[in-house]
Amino acid sequence: MDEIKEKIARISEVIDQIRNEVKKHLVGQTKLCDGLLTALITKQHVLLEGVPGLAKTSSVKALSETVNLGFKRIQFTPDLLPADIVGTEIYLPKTGDFTVKKGPVFNNIILADEINRAPSKVQSALLEAMQEKQVTIGDQTYFLPSPFLVLATQNPIEQEGTYPLPEAQVDRFMLKLKIDYPGKEEEKLILEKMIFSKPEKINPVADASQIEEMSELVFKIYMDETLKNYIVDLVCASRNPGDYNLDIKEYIRFGASPRATMFLALAAKARALLDRRAYVIPNDIKDAAYDVLRHRILLSYEAEAEDIESETVIEEILNKISVP
Repeated sequence: MDEIKEKIARISEVIDQIRNEVKKHLVGQTKLCDGLLTALITKQHVLLEGVPGLAKTSSVKALSETVNLGFKRIQFTPDLLPADIVGTEIYLPKTGDFTVKKGPVFNNIILADEINRAPSKVQSALLEAMQEKQVTIGDQTYFLPSPFLVLATQNPIEQEGTYPLPEAQVDRFMLKLKIDYPGKEEEKLILEKMIFSKPEKINPVADASQIEEMSELVFKIYMDETLKNYIVDLVCASRNPGDYNLDIKEYIRFGASPRATMFLALAAKARALLDRRAYVIPNDIKDAAYDVLRHRILLSYEAEAEDIESETVIEEILNKISVP
């Protein structure tokens, strides 16, 4: 445990440096910053949802600039093709052979901007990359670099020209972060920083080896057996609320998948690391629950008719399940 604490103290200095660099372009949005850091140190995917102008794209770009990793931004459009993402085979007339031209997905951090604007063929190509960390071009399979994570954005208010993401793909995102408007004071700081002063340059402060070390350290964070049971109860309550005396069954069409159990534990460990702790506390789980579960609990027509959101269901579950 002492060795882990020493590693946490050393890694925390790097994490603080990343935070400070990101803050040069990101005002407020502490939860967004921590969510992106969670994705980075766990090497998992994140879906960012918010109306235009809330720094979704800027925050991802700022994070990528703090690390010496390959970064590509892909603007998703209705006419995008799978080959535009993963690459394709090109015929060489002189030799009569085919050569492979790899696409932008062969980078460490992929910003999938407005991901819900691309059709299903593109989504299926991206799904293989997200889940298997590999892509297939022709009859050959190519492995993606490590770490590999997709940070995707989508606009919740614009429906024309968009394609709802398949539930199987949505489930691959570890977190779904909802971004809201900044407060009045934060709005003034944005104005001062972006209009009335020269933008600060973001410096790279971490590399791939340090990200790998963070990822390995997350798995060594201690979690008590009672907290493991707490996580299982939270997920199971979303599937069978009646077993936990929860009167919300009519609002839930499908509960969270087993992937939610794994990601909730992983996110809680990451939050402990971000707080410089070698162990998980109940608040780590409760804080991560909304981001891990909101896109995995599918609501019924009754819930939609009564304007009940998944956050309301999650809150009911958290209030009912006793904290160890």
